[in-house]
Amino acid sequence: MTYGPEQRAVFEATATALYESLVAEGGAPPDDERISGSGAAAEAFEMLKEMGLVALDRSEGRWLPVDPSIVQSRVVSPLGQKGAELIAESAQWAKAFGGLSQAWRRSPEALRGPFSELRGDAIRAYIKAVVADASEELLTAQPQTDRAVKQLPEAIEREVAALRRGIKMRTLYQHAARRSVATAKYVAAVTPEGAQVRTLDEFFNRLIVVDRRIAIIPGREGEDMALAVREPSLIAYLVDIFERSWERARPFTNRDTPVVRDIADEQRAMTIRMLIGGHSDPNGAARLGVSPRTYAGYVSELKQEFEVESRFQLGYEMGRRGVTGRD
Repeated sequence: MTYGPEQRAVFEATATALYESLVAEGGAPPDDERISGSGAAAEAFEMLKEMGLVALDRSEGRWLPVDPSIVQSRVVSPLGQKGAELIAESAQWAKAFGGLSQAWRRSPEALRGPFSELRGDAIRAYIKAVVADASEELLTAQPQTDRAVKQLPEAIEREVAALRRGIKMRTLYQHAARRSVATAKYVAAVTPEGAQVRTLDEFFNRLIVVDRRIAIIPGREGEDMALAVREPSLIAYLVDIFERSWERARPFTNRDTPVVRDIADEQRAMTIRMLIGGHSDPNGAARLGVSPRTYAGYVSELKQEFEVESRFQLGYEMGRRGVTGRD
């Protein structure tokens, strides 16, 4: 017999307590009310007997408890085997549906609409599917967010597999990503496989372009939503934005001292532009891809550099010297 959730609930609620009592008492005679009577205790005893957790010792004329380790495999093993069969079957179903999904994405029917809304878990599933279908190129722009960092292990597995199929890949981060241990691990995993990674001082939104035929961009702000774009002219426009940013970006490496110095200068300039533009600290920090505390440190360094004590004085001094953050 295979036991399910209902039987386990009864087992946990009453049968285990009865078993523990029988162990403490050294068994029970057949005329024990818990055995011969009716009600929950009798039902629990029947379950113990059916499982083989109690056995009648005819020489003593008592029902005695049986070692649970002997019985456990008879109950648990069929469940494990059934679970393994279900997992294998689900994998086969996923493979079957994967073939259908690939056929759909390449069909005229799927291409009829230039936009598709993706929500919740469907976003990651769609990205995984289209990356698996990639045949030539992946372009990705990833602003530094907690969500992006948490998804890096999954991205490593997905994108290394694509690179090993011969896919060309370029990824763009903000300079702040260089301080992230998780991002450094990602770069260390994908660059030996042929990926190129660069960083940029400017803020940008997330973008994924697959074979220049599908682009995935964020949906409305504040919603767990993305938009899949198939309109060729719009994709060409997004690729052009990516290419312009890529040309201004710097290779992801901390070993090249001049590059590190230039990156520090670019982050300083970006901070100045945020201050001149009147951005709040949280907004300025988000656009630089750093924490509010780090951003406050940047502002403090500027105060020291310009030898002032307040932000008002800092703004006045930068204005007097003609500093724009675009020097």
